[in-house]
Amino acid sequence: MTHPAIGDKAPDISLPRDGGEMVNLSDFAGKKVVLYFYPKDDTPGCTKEAIGFTESVDDFAALDTVILGVSKDSVKKHDKFVAKHDLKIALLSDEDGDVCERYGTWVEKNMYGKTYMGIERATYLIDHEGKIAQVWRKVRVPGHVDAVLDAVRAL
Repeated sequence: MTHPAIGDKAPDISLPRDGGEMVNLSDFAGKKVVLYFYPKDDTPGCTKEAIGFTESVDDFAALDTVILGVSKDSVKKHDKFVAKHDLKIALLSDEDGDVCERYGTWVEKNMYGKTYMGIERATYLIDHEGKIAQVWRKVRVPGHVDAVLDAVRAL
């Protein structure tokens, strides 16, 4: 499966976010965007990652950077997740999986000998010109937010 590579123009997206408002990647032209894909709201790793980005949201904002999380959860599930953990980042609902497909994060996974399709934890850093500046695949949550923040600072 192909996915956007460093230097490629980031595929535009248009998805509803927590709260229901539509978000387009093109809305952030001239800003940097951290677009991160995660498997499921309110699971341990995904919760740690969302809280990590929330705790650093001001640091990213100071660097003119927006954080967008994407999963296949519904807007309603996102709303509950945001309220439960007081998240300060936008969570986009890709219920039909189109954006996950275009970014190559809808992959075959294997757990306990069973294979199934799911979202690979991945992060794309998009520069102020709308190009992919860095890609992290198969993300491990500990230390990831700091690594992304360092990459934004280096842009």
